[in-house]
Amino acid sequence: MTATHNYGNINISTPILSADPNVKEDVMTDQQKITILYCRLSNEDKLEGESNSIQNQRELLTKYAQDHGYTNLKILVDDGYTGTNFQRPGVQEGFELVKQGLVGCWLCKDLSRFGRDYLTVGQYTDIIFPSYDVRFIAVNDGVDSQCGDGEGFAAIRNLFNEWYPRDTSKKVRISLHQRGTSGKHLGKPPYGYRCDPNDKDKWILDEEAAPVVKRIFDLCIDGKGPEQISRILERDQVLTTKALYASRKGKPLPKNPYGWKDQSIVGILERQEYTGCTCNFKTYSKSYKLKKRIPNDPEDMFIVPDTQEAIVSHAQWDRVQELRKNKRRPAKAERQGLFSGLLYCADCGGKLHFATCKSFEGKQDHYVCSKYKSGRGDCSAHYIREDVLRELVLERIQAVNEYIRGDVEGFQEEWLHYRRADQERDIREDQKHVEQARKRLANLDVVMSRLYEDYALGEISKEKYKKMTADYEAEQERLKLEIETTEEWVEQRQTMGDDLDAFIALTKKYVDVTELTQTIVNEYIKKIIIHAPDKSGGKRRQKVEIIFNFVDEVEIPALAEPMIAESTLGRRKTA
Repeated sequence: MTATHNYGNINISTPILSADPNVKEDVMTDQQKITILYCRLSNEDKLEGESNSIQNQRELLTKYAQDHGYTNLKILVDDGYTGTNFQRPGVQEGFELVKQGLVGCWLCKDLSRFGRDYLTVGQYTDIIFPSYDVRFIAVNDGVDSQCGDGEGFAAIRNLFNEWYPRDTSKKVRISLHQRGTSGKHLGKPPYGYRCDPNDKDKWILDEEAAPVVKRIFDLCIDGKGPEQISRILERDQVLTTKALYASRKGKPLPKNPYGWKDQSIVGILERQEYTGCTCNFKTYSKSYKLKKRIPNDPEDMFIVPDTQEAIVSHAQWDRVQELRKNKRRPAKAERQGLFSGLLYCADCGGKLHFATCKSFEGKQDHYVCSKYKSGRGDCSAHYIREDVLRELVLERIQAVNEYIRGDVEGFQEEWLHYRRADQERDIREDQKHVEQARKRLANLDVVMSRLYEDYALGEISKEKYKKMTADYEAEQERLKLEIETTEEWVEQRQTMGDDLDAFIALTKKYVDVTELTQTIVNEYIKKIIIHAPDKSGGKRRQKVEIIFNFVDEVEIPALAEPMIAESTLGRRKTA
C-alpha cells in the first residue's frame, strides 16, 4: 500500500528563500546532516501508471541513498499536489530544515518530481541550495550539483517539465469548455438543489433547502438586507448550509448551527441558477500558474435557461439584483425610508437621501437630493415628504390595478403591440447584419484568390502575402462566429409576454391595496423621479414621475399624466 501524508488545503504561491542566509556554524559533517528523500505525485501523474507512484519513488531513492552511503534519511511526501506550486507542505517542511542548516543533501527521482516551474526550480537548484551548501541530486536525470553532472541539460529539462502542466491545463480547459457549452453544470448544485439520483448531471429541488432560498429572496424584496435576513433565519432556528449537510451525513453540527453569515445570504441572492438556468464560466484565470479566479463579464458567461426547476422567477431575481445595487441602511432614528434607493433627482440624476431623526414624528421624515448638501452642493434640495409620496404612489398603484383588472385582454393586446414592434425591429436589424457579414465573407474569398495570384506572379513578397492572408483568415473566422451566434439569437429569441404576465400577476396578488408596504413598493416600483418644485402663483407644485416595473414602456392611460404634489398655506393635496 502506498504510504502518504495528509495535509490541509494551502494557499497557492511560490515563495523563494533568501539567497543570503545566516547559517550558523555546525560541526556536523555532510553525512551527519539530514538527507531528504523527496517524493511528489500529482493527480495527473497518477494516470501515467505505477512508474511515478509514491511507493516507486520511495524505493528508488532509499536504494540510491543506501548504495551511496547516505544516512540520517528523512522522507518527505507531497501526494496529490501539482508541481507548479512550491507552497507544498512537504517541500515547505524540507525548506525549513534547509534554512536551519540541517540538510546536507536533497534527493528526488527526477527534476519533474521537484517541480514543473522552470524559473523556480532553477532558482532553487542554482542559487538557494548552493547558498546553504545543500547537494541536489535528481537520480534519473543524472543531475548532481556537487559533481556538475547534467547541469547543462537541466535547464532544458526544466523547460520541458513546465510544458507538461501547460499542455495539461490546455487540455483541461478544452474539456471544460466542451462540457460547459453543452449545457451541463460545471459545478456542484448550490444550496437549494441536489443531484438527481438517476442522473448526476441534472439538478432537482432540495425539499428542505429550496423553501429557505425562496424565503431569502422574499425577505430581500420586503426590504431586508443580508444582515437582517441572517438574524431572522437564526431567530427561527433555520439550519445553515454547513449544518444541514452535516446533519444528513451524521456528522457533528457546527458550534452555532443557526448562525448564518451575511456573505452566505449575499451568495444566495446573487446566484442566477435559482431561476432554473445553467450558468457556466462565471470566473476565469489569467494563467495556469495563477490560481486566482476573476469574475467574468455577463456577456462572456454561457447561460442555458430552463435546465432545472426554478426556485424564484426571473422577474423576482432581476428585481433583487436591482435592489441590491441600491443598498439601504437604517437611519440613526432606526427608521428606514419606504422609498430609499428608488428616488432620483430629475435635474442632476443623483439619488435622494432619506432624512429623519428621533425627534421627528413621522410626518417630518423627508427626502432630499444627495447633491444639495445644505445649499453647498451642485443641485437644489428637491425636498419631498415621505407621507406625501406615500399618498401619490398608493393612488397611482390603485389606478393602475383598477385599469388592468378592468380590461386585461385589452391591456395584453396593447402591451404586445409595443413589444412586438420592438421585437420585429430588432430581428430585422439582426438579419440585416447577418446579410452584410455573409456578403463580406464571400468578398474575402475573392480577395484571397487575387492575393495568391499576385504572390504567384511575384508582385508581392512572401512575407507580405503571409501577413495579409493571416489577417483575412482571422476576419473570416470572426465573421463565421458572428453569423452563427446572431442566427442562434434570432432563432432562440424569448417569447414575448413574460413581463406582462408578471405584472398582471401583481395586480391579482394585491387586489385591494389600502396601505403600502416595503414589499409592495419593491415589486411595483422601478424608480421615482422627483422634480424641483414650482412655487409661482402662491402654490407649491411638484411633479413626480413614477416608473413601474415591467411595463414602463407601455402607454397606460392611468399613467399618462404625471403626479403633482400641491400645497397651499401648510395644506397639501395631490392631483
